[in-house]
Amino acid sequence: MPCEKKPMRYGHSEGHTEVCFDDSGKFIVTCGNDGDVRIWEGLDDDDPRFITVGEKAHSLALKNGKLVTASSNNTVQIHTFPEGEPDGILTRFTTNATHVTFSRSGSRVAAASSDFLVKVVALSDSSDQKTLRGHEAPVLSVSFDPRDQLLASSSCDGSVVVWNIEDQVTRWTLLKKSSDVSNAKSLCRLAFQPPSGKLLAVPVEEKVHLYERDTWSHVTTLSDDLSTQVMNVVCWSPCGKLLAAASVGGVITVWDVGSKLCVERQKHEKGFTVCALAFSPCGSQIAYTDTEGCLGLLEGVSSGAAPDRSKSAESAAARDYDDLFDEDEDGLMDEGESPLKRPGPEEEEPIPSTGRVRNRAAFLDDDNSLGTNAPQRLVRDVPGKRRSCHTPVSLRPVYDGPMPTPPQRAFQPGSTPAHLTHRFMMWNSVGIVRAYNDDQDNAVDIEFHDSAVHHAMHLSNTLGHNVADISQEAVLLGCPGTDELASKLQCLHFSSWDNHKDWLVDLPHGEDVRALCLGVGWAAVATSAPLLRLFTSGGLQREVFSLSGRVVCLSAHGDQLCVVYHRGTGFDGEQCLGVQLLSLGHRRRQILDQPLPLSPRSHLSWMGFSAEGTPCSVDSEGVVRMLNRSLGNTWTPVCNTRDTCKSKSDHYWVIGVHENPPQIRCIPCKGSRFPPTLPRPAVAVLPFKIPLCQTSTEKGQMEEQYWRSVLLHNHHSFLSVNGYALDQDALSHSLKEQQELLMKMFALSCKLEREFRCVELAEMMPQNLVTLAIKYASRSRRMALAERLSKIALEKAQEDQEEEHEEEHEEEHSGKSAPLTSSSKTKKSPVLKPLAPRAKSKTGFQLWLEEHRKSILAENPDLEETDVIKEAMGRFRSLTAEERLVRGLGAQGKQGSEGVQLPDSLVDRTVLQSTGPGPWISQSPP
Repeated sequence: MPCEKKPMRYGHSEGHTEVCFDDSGKFIVTCGNDGDVRIWEGLDDDDPRFITVGEKAHSLALKNGKLVTASSNNTVQIHTFPEGEPDGILTRFTTNATHVTFSRSGSRVAAASSDFLVKVVALSDSSDQKTLRGHEAPVLSVSFDPRDQLLASSSCDGSVVVWNIEDQVTRWTLLKKSSDVSNAKSLCRLAFQPPSGKLLAVPVEEKVHLYERDTWSHVTTLSDDLSTQVMNVVCWSPCGKLLAAASVGGVITVWDVGSKLCVERQKHEKGFTVCALAFSPCGSQIAYTDTEGCLGLLEGVSSGAAPDRSKSAESAAARDYDDLFDEDEDGLMDEGESPLKRPGPEEEEPIPSTGRVRNRAAFLDDDNSLGTNAPQRLVRDVPGKRRSCHTPVSLRPVYDGPMPTPPQRAFQPGSTPAHLTHRFMMWNSVGIVRAYNDDQDNAVDIEFHDSAVHHAMHLSNTLGHNVADISQEAVLLGCPGTDELASKLQCLHFSSWDNHKDWLVDLPHGEDVRALCLGVGWAAVATSAPLLRLFTSGGLQREVFSLSGRVVCLSAHGDQLCVVYHRGTGFDGEQCLGVQLLSLGHRRRQILDQPLPLSPRSHLSWMGFSAEGTPCSVDSEGVVRMLNRSLGNTWTPVCNTRDTCKSKSDHYWVIGVHENPPQIRCIPCKGSRFPPTLPRPAVAVLPFKIPLCQTSTEKGQMEEQYWRSVLLHNHHSFLSVNGYALDQDALSHSLKEQQELLMKMFALSCKLEREFRCVELAEMMPQNLVTLAIKYASRSRRMALAERLSKIALEKAQEDQEEEHEEEHEEEHSGKSAPLTSSSKTKKSPVLKPLAPRAKSKTGFQLWLEEHRKSILAENPDLEETDVIKEAMGRFRSLTAEERLVRGLGAQGKQGSEGVQLPDSLVDRTVLQSTGPGPWISQSPP
């Protein structure tokens, strides 16, 4: 009975397409020239999901929830399935990859390319790969044998080669030669026969040749008299009994290999070339795609009449029962005894070899478990035997909890994967270190962004260095050890003033370099021990200490050293990482040691410092976090690079962070996670954006701008405490920006009649800004608010006075007569620039003290200045709120009479810009 041909569906743009089923057979997955991978829930799916993997998708393979694609950017990428989340780049070629396929176990992927190479890559570790060379033209297709021992490939040079993963086993010249895949008459998609790999099917001209494993002799040829076009692709059914082939003329033929008979023949409805075939896991369907981007389906594919189901089920059950005792190691049945015989009521059960009576409960007594005529079977697993679908399920306890996550491997921030032949070993704010490892050269190129630091260098990489770091003083390189040679650390100390510009250190045998970094005057190396070893820039060994877990990465800035390590085992896709921050200056100390936050089911992709010295991290979900020193060393997300990506397959590769001006320097990567070395990628700049709620509203935008400014202002205090020079202009600009935003939010809250919120904002203001808020509240005829604000202003004025007297008292005791600098009074906020021309503003308390100082001294002539202020504060507090408010407004009026017109002040301009004219009144407040 012929199979049913379903109407074809449009799936992709015109060009080469491919198709496969997922392991369950629920989804049909296709890719095409539009760069999309589409996931169909059957041919009737009107809205299939899609994943964009690049400009073009040349091939795809799917196994165990991993989707591998060959895209037009010369890469082989991995995505999760069916989520479609990018999972990294498996390997790269110098030209397009043409075909990809999984091994039967799903542990390895074979990829063919137009640069004449075939690569076999381990899915769990992309650095574990083998390159097969021997073809003299672009490779058309590859196929694993079901035993995962051999690999077959076909090429445009006309050859078909069988490899044992490393060397050639045999080679035939069967095809017509061509210069490129696009010019080839056939894709020659060959395939090994499942499940044993006994035969290799190769499409040759209008026929399919079958070659026998081991002898590699040509055993038979399958052909169809009605098919006169060149065969393009072949595909085996899961059982290995049927072989389907499609021609460039659109004819699909299915043979029963045992009888060599054609059991199905279907013609493409428009005669287009069929470029991909795939059997469903159950073997009853064949999906196919053509060069016009359409998807078709054949249903009901079989090799003959359907057998009687009741008899086949019964015979299968009997075979399963026989197989259950074929290799019974416990001697539960005697050799001459029938497997269907059960002990009678008077018979003794056989005694096992252990001398114990077999447990009667091991036999299943439920007659309904397999049907009325089914034999009874033992509920027991037998080594080497696979359970039938009818076998009763064992009652053993099964672990159903969270599964452990494979730990993230050590990496160097600012580097691309080590398995690439051309890669970045380091890209940071100082320069770029590139590595080349191919047939022509094995070298390291070092380039400095500022040629005044040092000229570019070219080094022969004879030691096999795979990690590097670059700073203003030196270049540090590390290589792994071998059975004969120790792991080495090499430093090119070009800032040295003597004639010896480099040094080399051998690590102890069995200890390898895992990560390294350069600080100012020192270098750090994390090893597999796991130890962290410190060296001076000149090569002296310093401290050595044990790490709390296996290292993930190192980074440095000045005297700071950041260590990321595994704190424990993560579960359900989560990494369990810790971060340790050390100060290696004169005061050597540990600043923090805490868990490192990451996005759900992500891993760390970059760790470093901002140009101003603040630790920052980036995870694989694109979330950039910055250490907030003012909030108990917590981590604040400041950007999500994925928000600016145009496609799900696009990423940003972060190379640096700056706080002044605030920007994240990164490289856009279209369809991949890492940039190629050539051509030199362009650097893009992304802005900071804290993920507050409702940032589309005016209030949310101002809140985000304010807290972003506060976060980026923290590095000023850190630099001040650690003795660095401060940029006073940047500091003043940051404080001015914060005060402007506070006044804008205050004006907006007044407009919305949110007076409680106004008081909350006033608590965040410095004392001089609260005075301006009182003026705005009084002009808005919000006298109750103005009264509350006057109390806040008084409290802040008292706090400022107490701080000033404490500092003066400390100066007197220390013998210092010089006035305090702005770096020593970080809590004292400078006055806004529009009010800067006048003298320091005086509060109501200061004016009251000036008026009553003489009377206080007359009553208490023995009081010192500090005691006079304390006495004045006590008397001022005894005043009523109305009297203190009048004093405050009087102080403002006096300031206004000294040449500063309030309507022209920053407050008026800020309010008018943000909220409009508002309820300003022309006359002076009462």
